[in-house]
Amino acid sequence: MTTLAIDGGTPVRAEGWPSWPPAATPEQHALLREVVDSGHWGSTSGRRCAEFTEAFAARHGCAHGVTVANGTLALFAALRAAGVGEGDEVAEVIVPGYTFVASATSVLLAGARPVIADVDPDHLHLSAATVEAALTDRTRAIMPVHLAGSPAPMDELTALAARAGVAVVEDAAQAHGAAYRDRPVGGLGDAATFSFQASKAMSAGEGGLITTNDAALADAAWSVCNLGRVRGGAWYHHAELGWNLRMTELQAALLTPWLDRLDAEIDRREEFATGLAAALTGELPVRVVGDPEGTTRNTRHLLLLRLDEHVDKAWVVRALAAEGVPADAGYPGLGRITPVAENAVVLDAPGVDRAAASVLWLRQDVLMSGAAGVGDVLAALERVVADPRAFGRS
Repeated sequence: MTTLAIDGGTPVRAEGWPSWPPAATPEQHALLREVVDSGHWGSTSGRRCAEFTEAFAARHGCAHGVTVANGTLALFAALRAAGVGEGDEVAEVIVPGYTFVASATSVLLAGARPVIADVDPDHLHLSAATVEAALTDRTRAIMPVHLAGSPAPMDELTALAARAGVAVVEDAAQAHGAAYRDRPVGGLGDAATFSFQASKAMSAGEGGLITTNDAALADAAWSVCNLGRVRGGAWYHHAELGWNLRMTELQAALLTPWLDRLDAEIDRREEFATGLAAALTGELPVRVVGDPEGTTRNTRHLLLLRLDEHVDKAWVVRALAAEGVPADAGYPGLGRITPVAENAVVLDAPGVDRAAASVLWLRQDVLMSGAAGVGDVLAALERVVADPRAFGRS
């Protein structure tokens, strides 16, 4: 019997995976030099943020965009622009329980209360059923999260929001280039937000962007991010309460060329995901988590794998790492994060609990190996789950 690497055996993969984010391209270097040499490093004096905003918004089917310093602030500003948290101490925003902590903390930052709802047990997004259970007369917005690059089931969510008279703010931090029923995410709700943090499909180390097709909401978001100023107004005229949340020209210089290669990188990750999904037969206690109906383009920020019941996820993650396949245990569930739970309404969430117990992730570095990396990951999975310890047996 093969000795596992965790026990001192030879790992399945000794070579590394593609680095993420990748090294800067010549196009990025050229734009960075242009910005640095110009001395116009801030968006109030340069043009790169404005040009990137227009191109990114158009790529996502939106008429308007606002760049910000990071994805958390993008959510905060979008919520405030949608009227959430302004003079309303009991405003609530429904967020999925299986997501990054910023989905909830941005709500708190806006002065509202997150309501942590369950997710669909199969595709792990909010659904009409889970949102319906969380709606109250204090609900002001719903925040669908396009988890791991997979679009949430937006038709049912926007229909429910329209009936309830509440806003929809898409958290698209992980979904650059994703599409639902042939429509890009970013313009499916009242507003959407994207992140350019280091792990994301487009990265400037940090950064964020708000997209919308609502001109008034775009102006409100711009004001929130520009100290309450009004577009075209006087520099020291602060009509509303606002903050300086602006992106820099250097970040925009890194991001602008990425739009030209985004689709090719998504295709490469999809090659990996499709290949691994096809190779995971019913004999193995692991499968790729599926998408909601209506998904046109999953951009595979992460590949989510679900282990069968009774598989010891923590041990599997350690054993895969020893075999040269880095895997991530994933989110614990927002309701399990004490400082969030203490400031939120936490609903029963069996779907979230099941995901936290059974779902593991493969990240961008592994996915960017494309079809060539599938064999090593499959071999490592087969080796690890064949060991009795994968099922808690010594």
